[in-house]
Amino acid sequence: MIEKENNTKNLKFYSQKAIGIATFIGGPLAAGYLIQQNYISLNKPDQGKKSLLIGIVTTIILFGGIFMIPDNIIDKVPNQILPLIYTGIIYLIVEKIHGKILNKHKKNENEFFSRWKAAAIGLIALAVLSIGIFGYVFLSPDTAEYEAYDTQLAEFSKNETETLLFYDKINTETSYSLLKELNNNTIPKWEENIEIIKKANDIENLTSELLQQNIILLKYSELRLKAFKLFKKAISEDTEKYSQELEQIHSEIDQQLEKLN
Repeated sequence: MIEKENNTKNLKFYSQKAIGIATFIGGPLAAGYLIQQNYISLNKPDQGKKSLLIGIVTTIILFGGIFMIPDNIIDKVPNQILPLIYTGIIYLIVEKIHGKILNKHKKNENEFFSRWKAAAIGLIALAVLSIGIFGYVFLSPDTAEYEAYDTQLAEFSKNETETLLFYDKINTETSYSLLKELNNNTIPKWEENIEIIKKANDIENLTSELLQQNIILLKYSELRLKAFKLFKKAISEDTEKYSQELEQIHSEIDQQLEKLN
């Protein structure tokens, strides 16, 4: 009887399933590394280097593309869909390039690296990805869009700080001085703040969080404007009959501020 051929008896590989597990955890980077290790076992280091390089480049393209997708779209995609897609693609690639070798290796009951080891490598790749993403998000220079938004919000904050000094003057300034302050500074600046937020909404590629913040800031600004106009009316009429209405408005202002915190 002819002994069946077993050319890989003394070799050790990562199976398709092990590579799939690592890929799901750590993305194409993990897949590139494990495929490289299989090539090394086959004494094909040059092809292994190419596999690792492809894994790195694919990872950069993949996650770079994800960052370019608007948040309102990406938020609608279930978290596991993307990993399942690229894991399936990698599985098919491994099947095509090493499928026959790995299947024969298994039939001959030869040894494979454990899936736990593959999962551990996936976790290491995930850690590397996390560091890269952190660096991109928190250390890279702001885009022009975010610089424009920050400039708008800085002006908004300046107007807010200046006008809220009105509350310190209520009990110390004359009615004439208070009305002058309201007409020439306070009310115009809150009208300006409303326009600032409306313009900020027109900036392209803002995240869903910033757009939601703008909704709150617009409501907050409208309430501030309403309050200061009511102060003007109360001072002009020299009456306290609007006190309850002012108290209600300030309660609504506090609610909007809580949403921002």
